[in-house]
Amino acid sequence: MTDEQMIIEQGWDSITTLVDGRWIERRPRRPEIAANLVMETRVLPWLAPGLPLAVPVPVVAQEEPLVVRHPLVVGQHITRLDAANGTALGTFLRALHAADVEQAVVLGLRPGPAARAETAATTARFRERVVPLLPAYRRAAGLTLLEQVGRQPADTVVHGDLGPEHVLCADGVLSGVIDFTDAHVGDAALDLAWPLHGTPAAFADAVATAYGGPPDLRGRALLWHRLGPWYEVEHGLETGDDEDVRSGLAGVLDRLS
Repeated sequence: MTDEQMIIEQGWDSITTLVDGRWIERRPRRPEIAANLVMETRVLPWLAPGLPLAVPVPVVAQEEPLVVRHPLVVGQHITRLDAANGTALGTFLRALHAADVEQAVVLGLRPGPAARAETAATTARFRERVVPLLPAYRRAAGLTLLEQVGRQPADTVVHGDLGPEHVLCADGVLSGVIDFTDAHVGDAALDLAWPLHGTPAAFADAVATAYGGPPDLRGRALLWHRLGPWYEVEHGLETGDDEDVRSGLAGVLDRLS
């Protein structure tokens, strides 16, 4: 590692490095993530011109081992959750979700049937591995949640992992959205889970007003919000991290209630 290169994040999926203070390079942590990073290099250059906030526009910088690179998207993780930024995020999501699904799939985005199959496989693992860890009196609620999630549509271009770590602000103003590794054709409500149910009311209401959408959208988003901590439990089980398991289970129980 030279003075011009600095690892800035080691996430679950990729290692992110800042190069020369202006380039972001990402390397997959697991072989199956490589295809997702390549997908970003095809889909994001097509999406970017139609979006009201900056997003990465990556290219393949090295094929073996894979490295993708894009100009740094300016900003820091969002901390100002006010109505103005809520309006900006709602407007961004409305534009993203209006993208042409067929063209996105042609460019490499995971299609709806594949996304639904993955959701089914994920909820099956959660039934097998996470539900038995819940107190007996909460298992029925957990099983009901998994069944409800499995019935949601998959008909919209979605970010797939929208949380405060992927929404950027510069000088307090929303500036960009990053990390589209989990983008796919899925349920629009998935992207609204954190904005509508993990933020202050003023921010959430502004997102909802700017976004619009059908009356059942908040309820669908709440299902995905409740599912979030289940992934932390599974990650802890996979890595042997007892703290992740404990923290995830606490989140599961809190959101189920």
